[in-house]
Amino acid sequence: MIEVFKKYIREKSKVSEEDLDKIIAVCQVKRVRKRQYLLQEGDVWKYNAFVTKGCVRTYTLDDKGNEHIINFAVENWWTGDRESLASGESSIFNIDALEDSEIVLISKSNFEMLCVQIPAFNDMVNGILQKSFIVAQNRIHTFISLSAEEKYLKFLEKFPHLVMRVPQGMIASYLGITPETLSRIRNQTAKK
Repeated sequence: MIEVFKKYIREKSKVSEEDLDKIIAVCQVKRVRKRQYLLQEGDVWKYNAFVTKGCVRTYTLDDKGNEHIINFAVENWWTGDRESLASGESSIFNIDALEDSEIVLISKSNFEMLCVQIPAFNDMVNGILQKSFIVAQNRIHTFISLSAEEKYLKFLEKFPHLVMRVPQGMIASYLGITPETLSRIRNQTAKK
């Protein structure tokens, strides 16, 4: 699991092997079984989390018990609650595993220390944050501007690897549409 994380860091940054050892020294490895929580609403999120194996989702529950999926994270993706991490306040999100997963965790204090001590790591983190902001901005645009069918087609284009890993009802939740609407769209798309 750590080897996957090391490979990722080598590909995304120019850290020296000595600095890579410093990074790995502060990592915690967590195995999360399918349906097990990594974070529950009301808890404070204290880590930067990197998925080395599996698939997790971040979501909220409304008053009626309906899930609203914010994102999915698979291998080589980061996950967590940035607001809770930054503020130290309770999270409004749940994060649980859709598959048996392996996660590398770095505490907030250790992550900040790495960013200060290792400029190449800090540059990598800033690049990731910038890309994350762009992804979020594009997701908002998609959500408010596109039809249900266009949202689904955009999802297929951007995340083809998730279609077979994530239940259709969860994809519908992510897209902000009902499972029935998604089923209708999938049937119409298959006929085209």
